[in-house]
Amino acid sequence: MSLEEKNLPFDEYVYNDKWRSRTIDVKTYWEYHKRSIENLEEFWASIARELEWFRPWDRVLDASNPPFYKWFVGGELNLSYLAVDRHVKTWRKNKLALIWEGEPVDQAGYPTDRRKLTYYDLWREVNRAACMLHCNFGIKKGDRVTLYMPMIPELPIAMYAAWRIGAITNVVFSGFSADALADRINDSQSRLVITADGFWRRGKVVRLKEVVDKALEKAPSVENVIVYRRLGLNDVPMTEGRDWFWDRAMAGVPHNAYVEPERLESTHPSYILYTSGTTGKPKGIVHDTGGWAVHIYATMKWVFDLKDDDIYWCTADIGWVTGHSYIVLGPMLMGATEVMYEGAPDFPQPDRWWAIIERYGVTVLYTSPTAIRTFMRFGEEWPRKHDLSTLRIIHSVGEPINPEAWRWAYRNLGYQNVAFGSTWWMTETGGIVISHAPGLYLVPMKPGTNGPPLPGFEVDVVDENGNPVPPGVKGYLVIKKPYPGMLHTIWGDPERYVKTFWSRFPGVFYAGDYAIKDRDGYIWVLGRADEVIKVAGHRLGTYELESALISHPTVAEAAVIGIPDPIKGEVPMAFVVLKQGVAGTDELRKELRQHIRNTVGPIAEPGQIYFVTKLPKTRSGKIMRRLLRAVATGAPLGDVTTLEDETSVEEAKKAYEELKKEVS
Repeated sequence: MSLEEKNLPFDEYVYNDKWRSRTIDVKTYWEYHKRSIENLEEFWASIARELEWFRPWDRVLDASNPPFYKWFVGGELNLSYLAVDRHVKTWRKNKLALIWEGEPVDQAGYPTDRRKLTYYDLWREVNRAACMLHCNFGIKKGDRVTLYMPMIPELPIAMYAAWRIGAITNVVFSGFSADALADRINDSQSRLVITADGFWRRGKVVRLKEVVDKALEKAPSVENVIVYRRLGLNDVPMTEGRDWFWDRAMAGVPHNAYVEPERLESTHPSYILYTSGTTGKPKGIVHDTGGWAVHIYATMKWVFDLKDDDIYWCTADIGWVTGHSYIVLGPMLMGATEVMYEGAPDFPQPDRWWAIIERYGVTVLYTSPTAIRTFMRFGEEWPRKHDLSTLRIIHSVGEPINPEAWRWAYRNLGYQNVAFGSTWWMTETGGIVISHAPGLYLVPMKPGTNGPPLPGFEVDVVDENGNPVPPGVKGYLVIKKPYPGMLHTIWGDPERYVKTFWSRFPGVFYAGDYAIKDRDGYIWVLGRADEVIKVAGHRLGTYELESALISHPTVAEAAVIGIPDPIKGEVPMAFVVLKQGVAGTDELRKELRQHIRNTVGPIAEPGQIYFVTKLPKTRSGKIMRRLLRAVATGAPLGDVTTLEDETSVEEAKKAYEELKKEVS
């Protein structure tokens, strides 16, 4: 048995009575999957025909210039039309499209800011915003518009409006710094920025306009700034002739304004989304219009199985790709009702999310493993305060989910009566690639796995030479054939696109992740291949060690880093958050080190374990391991603008220094 195999429940199947009639065995699923790959173009064309096109395509796939593949060439459509117009023409016109809840609550814990928009409401607001952008500011097809906004309805409204007139959106996460914002504006050469005066986060005001002003000192391409009054601040700095409040910019736009949706080529770029790599400047990932729409439509059906009476909630931020695909576009393609929340998951108490699920009767939940592990630390009593029985599907996204977190959520959130999957995809793929698919068929679930590749996606795990590895052996995750939602290039840098994704294994897409394929063909993504600790020549993924720690009954969360060692090259160090009521003692520290030896192997034993009450994370829930590495090595922290809670770093420093004194 390989080192990687020891801590993964490859053979722990979970069946669910609710889905029994739609469950198939693994062999039958693979037969269906094989047919989709053998007839790839017709398979995707059959799905594309379910959407409305202004003009049908001439070719399903143009593979004449790999890896610059083009999907549905010659076809014309519009994302704004697909998201709102086509529903207004049906009985869904007055169906609830969006339920928005702000962070502030009253003394009883009830939200004070709530809005509900029907599809007709949304359609009218989108048309007015499109008219404002085009008529008042001259934005046209191909122009780039940067959006630096909080989680408010005006963010998706602005995106639909931009797509309606053929503009290309560049959404920048509202937690990024002025320098990061300036870099993204400059690289995209955006003409216009849309922002807000601020928003609420953990009961505090976060001001945005000042950040934009600082960024624009270095971004000369911007001609105008539109500011939405989320908080109604009276002291917002405004530059005359450049800056406009949203309500004033809309003042002359008729309430019944209508903007004809631009007939866009399928290959027309819909958005640029920048991702930060381990080195170099951020990469502007470019997605098209037609291929992305088909990919998202298909995965919304298969993975989330949305029905007309569902209430869907994706807890991500629109500043990341999950929000683009599965908040802004996907639910609206399906004519769904979705929930959107502005604030922190544990404000004012750790049951805020569970209150939202109960309040609106959420049936489909899409969240992150980090969030689940955070709630595990708070204990089971918080979800027990609420009726979560409406949930029928839960999926996770963002990073691998460890089996213990899967079991906790399955038991405490899903009452052991939901379909529960862990999706794998990335900014570059545009949509989900690997997942359980209850909307298609549900193969037996396994705690911690991502599931099999979805139909139409040929995925494999290979060694250094690009050869498939045996089941249970760690290798590199690759996608062997093009698919509709794939990125088309890196904005302004096609050579970097080829070098980054297509050069490691010529002819196939390299995802940059370690993974294992088990005997049933399920994929277990282990995390980024660059998040690796090399101990005495042995390569250990941080996910493997963190998952092993979390499997101990006292541990809620863990972050593992590698620090230089003169003998071994690197040694693992672990920062551990214990469950409530558990004391961090030297005896427990020894027990956890032995637990790692038993579950992973002696080579993986941490050099030291530090007990903390919280880990440094971004607002989207990603653990910022580089900050912990900086704490342990004495290096500068670097950019901390996306850090959710600065006290988490101070606590890590204190724990490190105190244990260092004890050891010395």
